[in-house]
Amino acid sequence: MPYSLEYMQIVGADRKRYTWNSRFPATASLVIAGALLLLTPSYALAQAEDSSAYQRQKACRDDNTAPTLVIGFVGGFVHKDDFRHSEVQLARHLRETYCGRAKVKLFTNRQREQARVAVIGWLNKVGPFPDETGQPPIILFGHSWGASAVVYLARELERDEIPVALTIQVDSVRKHGQDDSIIPANVAEAVNFYQSKGIIHGRAKIVAANPSRTAILGNFNFTYPKEPDACRIYPWYDRLLFRGHTSIECDPRVWSQVQNLIEVRLRLSSLSTHTEVVSAFR
Repeated sequence: MPYSLEYMQIVGADRKRYTWNSRFPATASLVIAGALLLLTPSYALAQAEDSSAYQRQKACRDDNTAPTLVIGFVGGFVHKDDFRHSEVQLARHLRETYCGRAKVKLFTNRQREQARVAVIGWLNKVGPFPDETGQPPIILFGHSWGASAVVYLARELERDEIPVALTIQVDSVRKHGQDDSIIPANVAEAVNFYQSKGIIHGRAKIVAANPSRTAILGNFNFTYPKEPDACRIYPWYDRLLFRGHTSIECDPRVWSQVQNLIEVRLRLSSLSTHTEVVSAFR
């Protein structure tokens, strides 16, 4: 049965007219422009490649029939298009690599309702799935407030009777006093990566509301005596004030494991044992 949901509801610039001085006729500008193009023959090719890449990415974003849905949440006040952040980089990689196999969407942690709308709209388009649940797999991941948003969204989907294949929390920080440690029974598998130092630190342990329904793949602690090199592109104030919390967000070790967990499920329709899942990201 289709799901139902009630949906919530250029600045002009001043233009200046430029005219050429009589000592520098307009024809001269055409000659120079032509010469520049001849001197840089790759210019037109680069433009074509950029256009082609944009069209591919747009096609992937607009494709609502992919058999798996991956939703990510960025942490704090991070913009979902800020490519310095690992969540954004991962979403772009998955979108480009698994176009046609995965519908990948990224949200801020304040856009949980928009994410729920996206899930329901996507389910209505793809229809029933030929497995034991009758639903296509849904994967949720996030960092910080984005990680707690993963759990809160999973709970909302449980009320909608929508199963979730996997939730991934990276240094999860609860928001508005809500509990981000208990994984609802509609989630098949869940995993937690955290660090425990500094002003902001992640949830150290997640548990299943119903252990017979949800497998906790692990609670993995990371320590940072030294900041990862990848953090150099992050804002200086984040690195200074929230060192451990920022370090786990930009740690390639963590995000390669997150990526591998997701890719295993995108490549295979099912995994036969829990051991295969755990060994996939060790």
